[in-house]
Amino acid sequence: MDRLMRKVGMSGKSTLPLVSGMACAVPAILSTRGIENWKDRIITIMVTPLMSCSARLPVYALLISFIVPDEKFLGFMNLKGLVMMGLYLLGWAMALLAAFVMKLIIKAKEKSYYLMELPIYRKPRWGNVGITMIEKAKVFVTDAGKVIITISIILWFLASFGPGNSIEVIEEKYASMQPTESITQTDLNNQLQAEKLAASFAGRIGHFIEPAIKPLGFDWKIGIALITSFAAREVFVGTMSTIYSVGSTEDVDFEAIRERMRNEIDPETGEHVYSAATAFSLMIFFAFAMQCMSTVAVVKRETKSWKWPSIQILYLTGLAYLSSLIVYQWMK
Repeated sequence: MDRLMRKVGMSGKSTLPLVSGMACAVPAILSTRGIENWKDRIITIMVTPLMSCSARLPVYALLISFIVPDEKFLGFMNLKGLVMMGLYLLGWAMALLAAFVMKLIIKAKEKSYYLMELPIYRKPRWGNVGITMIEKAKVFVTDAGKVIITISIILWFLASFGPGNSIEVIEEKYASMQPTESITQTDLNNQLQAEKLAASFAGRIGHFIEPAIKPLGFDWKIGIALITSFAAREVFVGTMSTIYSVGSTEDVDFEAIRERMRNEIDPETGEHVYSAATAFSLMIFFAFAMQCMSTVAVVKRETKSWKWPSIQILYLTGLAYLSSLIVYQWMK
């Protein structure tokens, strides 16, 4: 792979982190420590989040099952599977393209050569292995953990509290309601959580950013899910479940979410909110956006600066926005 990677500003040693990024970007970025050249390592770190990690799978599964018909392509290939594979290949292609652009922008005097010295192989000393694991875990928890906990507290506050006494008013409203034959206590609890989320600071922010995300085909409800999913990409599905009052984040009913999404009507236009254009726009957004605070934390830890994670958030968000805009405007 070194010959191919060299053309786009990385090296053969970048292959393992990129492949690992298809599982999770955090250990993938940690594995870039094996790349000696500074420029190769920075470029690898910057493009690794473009690889479709396992956290994106629930989002892809929900949207693909919602919009892609269960048909065969060429008589033997499942169309849903082809779309899923296409998203993975798109991540690879965009990672290589982004790396090539960064190769032209990032300057370094150090030359890069692919040299690998094979070590002397010995039986491991398990005591040393255990101590190393504990020390590395401590470093991650104390350094990256600070950023993760801080962002988690902020997201929890935004989703749990609202301006004034808006949350208390909703709780008092539902406190007087009793379950009936048609509405169970679980339904009331789900509706309570949905209204509290809509009235929270996160809900207000969702309404505030709606004009900016409207050209992508997103409404304020998707805006809330985008905000909360910064904790982790898969939180998007749980948030949509709460918004549409179909269950908690621990017990997500995909079929119920799909049904509510299918019946959602835009009050302004009278059209369905979730069209094929919206679904594909959302998938493209999640394929490119930096929707993971753990990745931000580990990039800051590895680069020892907020410069590179800040640049990473800006360029990935811009790339996701522009790509989703093109897809939605082309398909609608």
